[in-house]
Amino acid sequence: MNRLLPLIAIALLFATNAMASEPPVYTGLLSNTGAGGYDTVSYFEKGEPTKGSGDYTAEYLGATWRFASAENLARFKTDPERYAPAYGGYCAWAVSQGYLAKGDPRYWTIRDGRLYLNYSQSVQDTWLEDPDGFISKADENWPEVLEQE
Repeated sequence: MNRLLPLIAIALLFATNAMASEPPVYTGLLSNTGAGGYDTVSYFEKGEPTKGSGDYTAEYLGATWRFASAENLARFKTDPERYAPAYGGYCAWAVSQGYLAKGDPRYWTIRDGRLYLNYSQSVQDTWLEDPDGFISKADENWPEVLEQE
């Protein structure tokens, strides 16, 4: 047990630091990478998710963001709020329901110039039934929904 205490302390430190960023970005338990390492600019420029590279990174809201090209990195740095996913990359539908779930960068929508991630294909199918209504509910819940975690 004594050997585990330092590991537990380190894990708590990382968890505390991850929650300290305002607003927080979903990065996963053992990661500090936003949007699962996908290039968030590619959704807007190519109309599809593209894996980012460790060669092109930026720090924003306490997370590391990866990009597929120097051009996309420059676009992000010019206007990170435009390209960062809504609700810190948490599942937009879950936020609309009052709780947090991971956003999966493979299930996405751009609505009114904003990137939204969903948990899974089935959740995205539900989201697409009324995206404006769900966005309205999620906006009402954000960022207070973070306090429930």
